[in-house]
Amino acid sequence: MNVTNLLEVEGLTAGYGAAPVLHDVSLTVEPGQIVAVLGANGASKSTLLRALSGLIPVEKGSVRFDGHDLRRQKVERMVRLGIAHVPEGRGVVTELTVEENLRLGGLWRKPQPSLDPIYELFPRLAERRRNEGHQLSGGERQMLAIGRALVAQPRLLLLDEPSLGLAPLVTAQIMALLRDLRDRTGLAVLLVEQNVRSALSIADQGIVLSLGRIVTRHDAATLVDDDELRHAYLGF
Repeated sequence: MNVTNLLEVEGLTAGYGAAPVLHDVSLTVEPGQIVAVLGANGASKSTLLRALSGLIPVEKGSVRFDGHDLRRQKVERMVRLGIAHVPEGRGVVTELTVEENLRLGGLWRKPQPSLDPIYELFPRLAERRRNEGHQLSGGERQMLAIGRALVAQPRLLLLDEPSLGLAPLVTAQIMALLRDLRDRTGLAVLLVEQNVRSALSIADQGIVLSLGRIVTRHDAATLVDDDELRHAYLGF
C-alpha cells in the first residue's frame, strides 16, 4: 500500500446476491482529503460505501485502510481502526434523545469520548440534547447523524447523501463543516452526494460512477470545467 493513501481500493466487485453492481472499482483517499463520488441515480454510489464498510460482501478485489485488510472485518474493528459510516437516511434512533444517540457513537471507544467537542461543532444539538430524535428537524437529524459518527473520532468518514431533503442553507452549512473538519483535523471524507455543485465546492477530487463502474477521476476543478462530462454524467 502506498504510504500516502489512507484508503486504497483495487478491483472491487460487489453487489447483492449473485448479481454484482460494482465492477472493478479502484480508488484512493489520502489523509485530509475529500473525495466526492458522483453520478446519476442507480450509479451504485451508496453500494460502494456499503461495500467499504462491510455491509455487503466484497466478491473480488481488495480494500485496505492504513495497511489493514478491511474485508470480513467486524464493525467494531472498523470503528477502532478509525472508520465511520453515515448512511443515506441518517439512521437516527428516533426514540432516543440527542445525547443518547451521540453516546451510541462512542460505544466501541474506551474510555467513552466526551461529547463536548460535538456540541461545540453543533450548538443546535447542545440546545436540543434532551429532545428525542423524532422531535428534530431534517437538518438537525443530519447534524446528529454526523455528530454521532464523529464521536468515534474517525480518520475516515464515509458520508452518504448528507444534503438529501435539506434546504440549501442547511446543505451549505454541512458542506462548510466538512471542509472545516478537513482543514483543522485532517479528517478524510469519501462523500457520496447527489448535489454535485455542493460536493465539488469542497472536494479535492471527484470520482464519477456510471452503472457501477468508474468512468473518470479528476480534481474537482477539472470536473466542474468539463462541459461534456458534466452534461453526460452529472446533469448540469
